[in-house]
Amino acid sequence: MAEYSLAATLGIVLLVCATLPAQEVPVAPEDFVIMPWGGTPADPAVLEGIAECGFNLAGFVAPEGLDAVQAAGLKALVSDGLCHVGNAEAELDDAEITRRVEEVVAKVKGHPAVFGYYLRDEPGAQPFPGLGRWAAAFAEADPQGLPYINLFPNYASAAQLGAATYDEYLERFVDTVKPRFISYDHYALMDDGSLRGGYFSNLESVRRAALANDLPFWNIVLSNAHFHYAEPTEGGLRFQAYTTLAYGARGISYFTYFAPHIGNYRLAPIDQFGHRTATWDMLRSVNLQIQKLVPTYVTLKSLNVFHHPDVPEGCRGLDTSVHLTALSGGDLMAGEFEGPEGEPYVLVVNKDLHRSTNFGLTPKAAGAISVVSAYTGHVTPFAGEQVWLAAGQGMLLRLGG
Repeated sequence: MAEYSLAATLGIVLLVCATLPAQEVPVAPEDFVIMPWGGTPADPAVLEGIAECGFNLAGFVAPEGLDAVQAAGLKALVSDGLCHVGNAEAELDDAEITRRVEEVVAKVKGHPAVFGYYLRDEPGAQPFPGLGRWAAAFAEADPQGLPYINLFPNYASAAQLGAATYDEYLERFVDTVKPRFISYDHYALMDDGSLRGGYFSNLESVRRAALANDLPFWNIVLSNAHFHYAEPTEGGLRFQAYTTLAYGARGISYFTYFAPHIGNYRLAPIDQFGHRTATWDMLRSVNLQIQKLVPTYVTLKSLNVFHHPDVPEGCRGLDTSVHLTALSGGDLMAGEFEGPEGEPYVLVVNKDLHRSTNFGLTPKAAGAISVVSAYTGHVTPFAGEQVWLAAGQGMLLRLGG
């Protein structure tokens, strides 16, 4: 009996090992950015933990920390006080802007860990002309480094935006600053279990501006609890990641990785004592799912996004679908894409933050439906228990092949 048990145990171990995904090089931030939003110390153990959590950008790092960032297999946005652009710095003359930019770039240019340069968080429209001059100076001094400016969400007031509407705010940013990508934040998961209104209309606005100007966009979402925002759950983290992917984003950032030592901030991936929380493990799972999907995802062109059966304000319904005649199950949405050879893809997302659902779909074109696995990156048949989605979960499907 003991001999049989040992053989059976070895067989199970071998089977499990055979089904584990192989360790692969993380996706490059040039393809898709996964970043903890905020300043990051140049502590090798901290940086290794960030890489282990599935990130490929370390966040905002001082110039002297870049060697440690590189050693951890990451890149970073350089954070130097000389190029933090408040309203006063936006009014500096061109000569002074150039001097500061060249001084910062001279410290780090050519370092393999440099991805870009942090300039400003949540500006109104008033400093856009000055920010445009700073961005142009960086483009001249280091054409490979991306100047980073993050925009307000659509729940900011008109006074904060410095524009009558959010769409006008985006338009003025693109026209004036001439950015190489759009980054914005929107925190929508509330502590009463609800989703803040405007989350999807914000994605719609940014996607529309990005497509119109041939720019990638990044979304900043929640990974901690504070104010009246919800404590993190795996369903909430999945929801934020997969809805961002469904809209065609090329980056996601999380606010924050380190819990601030103020107010009611709590349950960030790293707590106020420097320890990993349950959020760290949940976030790693979601980030690794993104990593597995990205090699296929980045080859796709975003065509449409629709919701069914509940269509949020400012969004589209099933009648606009490019690829499907029917989608059934729970409260769902679908990002529609095409591959390099015109192959149809859909990313179906369960928008319910609390409950699982099964789902079905009817493509317009005949053919087999396949799943791009978020755990292996491999393509498998869409059959059996594949039809289930956990709360907030998404599934990337290839139609007709």
